[in-house]
Amino acid sequence: MSLHQRIKQKMDEKKLKAADLARATKKSPVAAKKWLDGVSVPTADNLKVIAKFLEVSDDWLLYGGKEEPKIDNNISKKVATLAPVLSWVQAGLFTNVQSVDLSQVEEWLPLPDECTNCFYLKVQGVSNQPDFLEGDYILVDPDVYYSDMQSGDMVVVRRFEDATFKKLVIETDGSRFLQALNPKFEPNIIPLDEHCHFVGQVVDCMRYTYRAKRRSRPKHS
Repeated sequence: MSLHQRIKQKMDEKKLKAADLARATKKSPVAAKKWLDGVSVPTADNLKVIAKFLEVSDDWLLYGGKEEPKIDNNISKKVATLAPVLSWVQAGLFTNVQSVDLSQVEEWLPLPDECTNCFYLKVQGVSNQPDFLEGDYILVDPDVYYSDMQSGDMVVVRRFEDATFKKLVIETDGSRFLQALNPKFEPNIIPLDEHCHFVGQVVDCMRYTYRAKRRSRPKHS
């Protein structure tokens, strides 16, 4: 269940409408409807207001899981701004942020820094191991300029409707190509031609490590 679905679920349980959400957040009904439809994402400040309004925790709104009652205290908790996790199909069709239908996005992850139009991609395959493992989430900034890229930068490039991310290599003569970080991966070198279009620079990576589910030990009588 995604963020907007969790908001809508609690709204339905409480028999609330978009107008009620708009009044609670002091935003327009149009903005509230976009949140409920998943077209846009509330800011960090609005997320805190929505959580209080729906009587749920910030964490439950962001990540789901077991719902816990909202506990008011004097500790100010920072809620991260979220970025969408796009599919590689969406990345292959990416031209700008407006070209992405955010209502189709099912997963959102917090941003480590301010990055207005950044999005995540989930790593597939072994082409960039061991630096990037399958299942990692790479954060892509589409607002940087291709002309500012330096040799060694990790970039996302689309060719026709396929997207890939590799290391950018710039030779002394100015020629450029993409290279897989895994030396055993073939093809290891991908030429950049007129069909290649720069999508963005990989600026961060998020990796979830394994965490076992805690099991309570049975009590002995």
